[in-house]
Amino acid sequence: MTDPQIRSATADDLDSVLAFWKTAAEGTSISDDRDGVERLVARDPEALILAEFDGELVGTVIAGFDGWRCHLYRLAVHPERRRRGIGAALLAAAEERFVRLGGRRGDAMVLVDNETAHHAWRAAGYTPEEHWRRWVRPLTD
Repeated sequence: MTDPQIRSATADDLDSVLAFWKTAAEGTSISDDRDGVERLVARDPEALILAEFDGELVGTVIAGFDGWRCHLYRLAVHPERRRRGIGAALLAAAEERFVRLGGRRGDAMVLVDNETAHHAWRAAGYTPEEHWRRWVRPLTD
């Protein structure tokens, strides 16, 4: 199998990314809509990274850097394409971006019940930090 093409998303990709997440991503986010993803790409055009084979979207990761921390979200690989190195290629691209921007450590948002993801993140060298807890508050209704 050849390596996937890795590139940053553009505004033209957003509808296909949102549809892809319904198939490939676990859980949903308050930002999983056209407006939310559009704002992400407008604010940081390199943050949403895509993996493709022959123009077919097969994986995504959001590699957000706020100048202080490197955050990883929405690592998703199409269920029929998993265990072929796509996630690893996406993480490598995200980590290269972080290093280029001066980041020192990546952290990932991973659902507690997503055991498949736990295995993938551990294989990539990430470990859970059980002493942290995410606290959230919606800012809109």
